[in-house]
Amino acid sequence: MKWIQIPLGPLQTNCYILHNSDKECIIFDPGDQGDDLNKYLKSEGFRPLAILMTHAHFDHIGAIDSVRDQWKIPVYIHEKESEWLTNPTLNGSARYGITITSRAADNLISFEEPLEIGPFLLNILFTPGHSPGSISYYSKEANALFAGDTLFDGSIGRTDLPGGNHEQLLKSIKTKLFPFQNSTEVLPGHGPATTIKKEKVSNPFLQ
Repeated sequence: MKWIQIPLGPLQTNCYILHNSDKECIIFDPGDQGDDLNKYLKSEGFRPLAILMTHAHFDHIGAIDSVRDQWKIPVYIHEKESEWLTNPTLNGSARYGITITSRAADNLISFEEPLEIGPFLLNILFTPGHSPGSISYYSKEANALFAGDTLFDGSIGRTDLPGGNHEQLLKSIKTKLFPFQNSTEVLPGHGPATTIKKEKVSNPFLQ
């Protein structure tokens, strides 16, 4: 399994494509520029199977419907944010005087359990703090954590938005993410990829 990072939209939110050698893929957090993302997927011959959301803040959800409709694939999100996709107040877009929504998710995630989609097997980790329903997904085959806005290269997710909780976020990182092996790649919602080892050693928010 390999992954591709594609920053999208004015906030350069990272969309990720996890794919196998047969070009089947999972899409994480299609935040914006849905037409461009669909053109890229077509040009590379990818065959999307699902959209997985780490959380439902507005900068992560803008291209959901255009991608979902193009490929006829389901959307997964944590049940605690089941209403956020359709509600600009909950997803934060109303705070900035804009309305960004999508249709409701097709599948709600309720438990930390393996998620199997086609040939892909992902471990679900409930990592609240940045938002109440934040999820990280781990691919053993890629040795990668799709962490959303929970953990960044040298930083952590903001917790000043509605539903944010700083202590909860620190607990999520230390109890759910840091137990992974040092070589595990952390794929954040913004900025460059990092590793568990790097964040353990040098992240100033986690010392």
